[in-house]
Amino acid sequence: MFRKAQRKKAKLRLGLAGPAGSGKTYSALLIAFGLGGKVAMLDTEHGSGELYANLGDYDVATLSPPFSPDRYVKIIREAEKEGYNVLIIDSISHAWAGEGGILEMHDKYAKTKGNSFTAWREVTPTHNALVEAMLQSEMHIIATMRSKQEYIMTTDDKGKTAIKKVGMAPIQRDGMEYEFTLFLELSLEHYAMATKDRTSLFDGRPPFVITVETGKTLLEWLEEGIDPVAESQKAMQVLLERIERIANVFELKNWYKKHASEISALIPAHQKEVISACTKKRAGLEEQAKTA
Repeated sequence: MFRKAQRKKAKLRLGLAGPAGSGKTYSALLIAFGLGGKVAMLDTEHGSGELYANLGDYDVATLSPPFSPDRYVKIIREAEKEGYNVLIIDSISHAWAGEGGILEMHDKYAKTKGNSFTAWREVTPTHNALVEAMLQSEMHIIATMRSKQEYIMTTDDKGKTAIKKVGMAPIQRDGMEYEFTLFLELSLEHYAMATKDRTSLFDGRPPFVITVETGKTLLEWLEEGIDPVAESQKAMQVLLERIERIANVFELKNWYKKHASEISALIPAHQKEVISACTKKRAGLEEQAKTA
């Protein structure tokens, strides 16, 4: 069940939030160029993604309303198939608060069902699917979010209620920033500050301007550790060799139960290959038993 913890190479999961004019798209592109490889952008900002074509080579897919999360997922899958190394999603705020986004979907369900809680139960899985598509992607993902002024209700010493500004908050589901490896907030002066940082590269660092070097620094950190694909390949080969040596169906069943955790640790493509090998082996063993 337990295995030795190992640092593995990883893909970037970066959230960039800021008000209009803070430079989210521009900054995302600079980081993407630092990461290297083919870059794609999912543009929900009325074609603004192509304003920076002079910066370097990248491809754009424009998404117009409705901004339902499943349409985002479809484009993420398509980008993976086309072999992009980096996907910029500009922005995922539309999937939450845009036309056809989660909030609008919730309102429609609530009117139909007459219950807000039930409506959230209906639409939350759709949003979760988008989050999982980003987290499980084989590409580096950079997701931008618009920010809005956040307010809280406070009570003074005299018991009077007042509204107080407490800073900026991304227009997305509460806690969305914790889904990312790194979350940077941009100011109107184009300075970035890390509000969540698993890399420890920017935690506690004064506000800074994002450049291509920012992407290169992140790539260096991401490339530390073992290659998960190569390690999965090695583990798969060992499992396939063991399957070939199994003599009967009873032994195969016991072997599969014993090594289920090892199989689940493989990358999805390798899991399918091992399961397929088990299926073929079982069919062959059953055929042998019939003719014996």
